[in-house]
Amino acid sequence: MRLVGDNVEMGIYPIEEALKKAEELELDLVEISPKADPPVCKIMDYSKFLYELKKKEKAIKQKTHKVVVKEIRFGPQTDEHDYEFKKKYAIKFLQEGNKVKAYVFFKGRSIIYKDQGQLLLLRLAEDLEEYGKVEQLPKMEGKKMIMMIAPLTKKKK
Repeated sequence: MRLVGDNVEMGIYPIEEALKKAEELELDLVEISPKADPPVCKIMDYSKFLYELKKKEKAIKQKTHKVVVKEIRFGPQTDEHDYEFKKKYAIKFLQEGNKVKAYVFFKGRSIIYKDQGQLLLLRLAEDLEEYGKVEQLPKMEGKKMIMMIAPLTKKKK
């Protein structure tokens, strides 16, 4: 087998000699490439290697950003003050990097005001244009008209 590693003279050794060298250095003999001719093995501290691997995976996991969806509910006849209040929260959510799911809930006979609900959501999309982009235009799902808005990606200088 071909032997590689720190503090080891690289070369081709019989298995017994490679194991003996690993034992002398109080390290492990790890097979790296079994399909090579001859197979490649490395003398290293395997537990330290596993520890470093876990550390790298954890660092990568911390850097990923979880997508959070915040919901904002409107009625078909939402007043101006309520609309402004909810718009302010939508802006805050988008600036934090969260997606916003805005929906109009139609209760009972209010379903006849679908056009008012759609106008409300389109107005919201227009008002939030500088903070986010519309991912899904308003569409009916049961008694709800739903629209998704994603935050704009921040440009790095």
